[in-house]
Amino acid sequence: MSDWIYAVILGLVEGLTEFIPVSSTGHLLLAKTLLGLPNGFWDTFSVMIQLGAILAVVVLYFQRLWKVLIGLPTDPKARWFAFSVLISIIPSMAVAFLAHDFIKTVLFESLDLICWSLLIGGILLLFVDRFTPPPKESDAMALSWQRSIGIGLCQCLAMIPGVSRSGATIVGGSLLGIDRRAAAEFSFFMAIPTMAGAFVLDFWENRDVLTTDNLGIIAVGFAVSFVAGLVVVRTMLDFINRFGLAPYGWWRIVVGGGGLIWLALN
Repeated sequence: MSDWIYAVILGLVEGLTEFIPVSSTGHLLLAKTLLGLPNGFWDTFSVMIQLGAILAVVVLYFQRLWKVLIGLPTDPKARWFAFSVLISIIPSMAVAFLAHDFIKTVLFESLDLICWSLLIGGILLLFVDRFTPPPKESDAMALSWQRSIGIGLCQCLAMIPGVSRSGATIVGGSLLGIDRRAAAEFSFFMAIPTMAGAFVLDFWENRDVLTTDNLGIIAVGFAVSFVAGLVVVRTMLDFINRFGLAPYGWWRIVVGGGGLIWLALN
């Protein structure tokens, strides 16, 4: 198939899975392997198109984010929200800085690890969906600093491919007494600086190998990821409120278990 078709497929995978607790990175790496795509450019492609999905959050939450931005000088609530997001991303940024090479060259190369992470994470989602404690906070923009840091520490687990950044933060938030909808929204807000930083880092490290043709392919994946991300963000919160986390848990079990079987046979 043409590289443009591969870009569309991976863009769809990224946009549809970035914000739901199933691990977009795990799905992208499995999809890349099933499509027979080589390492190198396509690994960079998978990271860089994540910014398209993140842009979907910026667009859909633009009014609220803009209100926070212009309110920073005078509004204590705006400053508290910005502070809570900042302290929540510090732990994962520190881990990424210290262990970046190990994560990229070891963890991202282990398909067995990805499949086991998907499978175990699915079982955990089923457990949390059934035994979540009653929520004590329901406003994603007014979380306590303790819960913000707690969610940030949970996000560190997402450095393991297959764990899921959104899954770790939503589950962590739920166990810390945050309403699922609020936990999902806070996960969206955390994703903006987290994934923007990952995009900038990968772009800078691979600037010498990104040609004009490659940038065109990335642009296609970026656009597809953005559109798919818009659809998911618009529908995810209502879906979680209605059906909980169990459907995502079962999906992870199917994909992770199926991946392990495929690896065993091959």
